[in-house]
Amino acid sequence: MSLPSSNDHDYLVRAIRPDDWERVKQLRLDALRDPVAHLAFLETYENAAAQPDSFWQDRAVRSGEGSTTGRQFIAEAPDGTWAGSVTVLMEEPGTKDWAGAPVERRQGHAAGVFVRPEHRGNGLIEALFEAAVAWAWEQKAERVRLYVHEKNARAQAAYRKIGFVPSGDVVSFSKDEAETEWEFVLERPA
Repeated sequence: MSLPSSNDHDYLVRAIRPDDWERVKQLRLDALRDPVAHLAFLETYENAAAQPDSFWQDRAVRSGEGSTTGRQFIAEAPDGTWAGSVTVLMEEPGTKDWAGAPVERRQGHAAGVFVRPEHRGNGLIEALFEAAVAWAWEQKAERVRLYVHEKNARAQAAYRKIGFVPSGDVVSFSKDEAETEWEFVLERPA
């Protein structure tokens, strides 16, 4: 899938491959240095940077091409750099989610959303989510959800533009119990 950028070049949106693990690691570390990373990610740069190569290799296998439990999509710019990413993890009914809450239906959980600042505002986030949501529908997800920090207005606006809406579910932010994250959902079209 390609998307015209603001300067008439194309991005290639694709699933990662297991041999992309070094680039997966670098993109994640760059994302964790973003000025709003403290609101957008539960992981810290220091923790991620301390992970051994085997962690990143495993991550690239678990969410790479061929995986049916999770899929990370990246947008590759014309010069080969990775401009952004989103990961969808499948959640099964009868299990518990990342916060320990029961999962009631088959759904995709979008996480790790990041677009490099120089690639924002040109529709790239929509292209990443188009690929991620299409994959979730292929996996028979009934909906796709994500959580966004109450103070992350930029992300909330982007998710609303894509079609996600607040579900009303609010959870405490794991880094600071006084703050909250809001669940946004996109229901499978009838």
